[in-house]
Amino acid sequence: MKHVWILNHYAQLPADTGGLTRHHSLARHLPANGWRATIIAASTTHPSGRRRDLGAEGSSRDVGDGARFLWLAAPEYSGNGVDRIRNMLAYAWRAAFSGATSALERPDAIIGSSPHPAAALAGALLARRHGVPFLFEIRDPWPQALIDMGRIGADGLPARAMRRLERHLFRAASRSIALWPHIGAYMREHGIEGPEPAWIPNGFDLAAASPPEPLPDGAAFTLMYLGAHGGANGLDNLVRAMRIVRDRPEAAHIRLRLIGDGPLKPGLRGLAAELGATNLAFEAPVPKHRVAALSAQADAFVFNLVDAPMFRYGISPNKLYDYMAAQRPVIFCCNASNDPIAESGGGISVAPGRPDLLAEAILRLAATPRERRAAMAAAARRHVEARHSFERLAADLARVLDESVSGKSAWRC
Repeated sequence: MKHVWILNHYAQLPADTGGLTRHHSLARHLPANGWRATIIAASTTHPSGRRRDLGAEGSSRDVGDGARFLWLAAPEYSGNGVDRIRNMLAYAWRAAFSGATSALERPDAIIGSSPHPAAALAGALLARRHGVPFLFEIRDPWPQALIDMGRIGADGLPARAMRRLERHLFRAASRSIALWPHIGAYMREHGIEGPEPAWIPNGFDLAAASPPEPLPDGAAFTLMYLGAHGGANGLDNLVRAMRIVRDRPEAAHIRLRLIGDGPLKPGLRGLAAELGATNLAFEAPVPKHRVAALSAQADAFVFNLVDAPMFRYGISPNKLYDYMAAQRPVIFCCNASNDPIAESGGGISVAPGRPDLLAEAILRLAATPRERRAAMAAAARRHVEARHSFERLAADLARVLDESVSGKSAWRC
C-alpha cells in the first residue's frame, strides 16, 4: 500500500470544533483504494487559535478514528492579524525544516493544501527533498480571495508576492486538485499554465453518519445556521432578514439558531440587539461528531455568503453538504457559478446581500407544506449521496495519486 503525506495546516478531528475534517474523511477511505495517509497539521485549532498539548517534543503523532496525524507546534493566535500570520509561518517552517517528519514512513506522494500558500509551499519542499510527486490542492485561490474580500490591494506587494508563489506551486505540482469546480477558468484568466485541475470537492462521510431523522412535526419552525461567523459568510444579511421576518404577523413561530464561532460573532450579536432581532439566538460551536444530532432539531438550514467575485469559480463548503446530508431543505443565498440546491431541487435559491429577498424566502419555506419540504430534503440527500460521498471522493483522489506516481497526467472527472 502506498503512502501519501497531506499537509493541511487546519486539518482537524471530528471531536474538534470547526468542522475542517475533509482530509480526515478522505484518509479513512483511502486504504480501500490502495493508499494510506498521514495528515500533517498544526497544533492550533481553527478558528479558535487555541493549542493542543503536545508536551515538550513540539510535535505529536496520533491516530484519530482511522486517520493518522502528525501535529506540529504553532503559536496561539486570535483573529486575523499579525499573530495568525506568525502561526502560518511557524507551521510551514516546522513542516519543511524542523525534521519533525523524519519519524514518518517515507511518502510516495505529498499533497500540499492551501488554506494558505505557505502550507502548500512546505509540501512542495518536502516532495522535492524526498523525490516524490507534489500535488497542489487549491482550497481558496490566494491572493484572489483576499483581494475580493478587500483585505489587500490587487497591485500591492503582498498580492504580487502571492501571485508569484501561486504560479510556482502550479509549476511545481505534478497535478493540481481543486475544491471549486471552475478553478481552470481562474488559471486561464491569470495566465497560469498547466492541465485542468482534478475537481475533488468537499463532501459528507456517509459511512460514519447515522440515518437522517424525519422533519420535526410541530408548530414552531426552526431555521438553523451551522458554521463560521467570518467576513465571507455575510451573516449580517441573515440578521437583517430575520428583523424583517419578525415584523410579519404570520412569522411568530419562526426562529433562527446561529451555531458557530468566528471573528465577527460579537459584532453580529451587537447588530441583532441594535435592530431588535429577537427571533434569533447565537450559540456556541459544536464538534463535528455532534452536528448530525443537532441538525435533527432543524426544520431547514440557511447557507449565506457575501457577493464576492471569487465565487464565479464555484464553491465547495463543508457545511452545505452537512445540511443536505441531514435531509433538510436549504435556503441558498449565494451568487456562485455552481448551486447544489438548485441542481438537486433541495430548497430555495436567492441572491446574496438582499435581506428583503432572504426574508421572503424564509417566509415562503416556512409556509410550504411539510410534505413538500420533506420532498426537497430527500432530493438534497440523494444529491449528496450520488456526488459528494467521501467514499467516492477518496477513490477519485487515489486515482489522481496513482496517475501522479506513474507519471500519467490525464484526468477526467
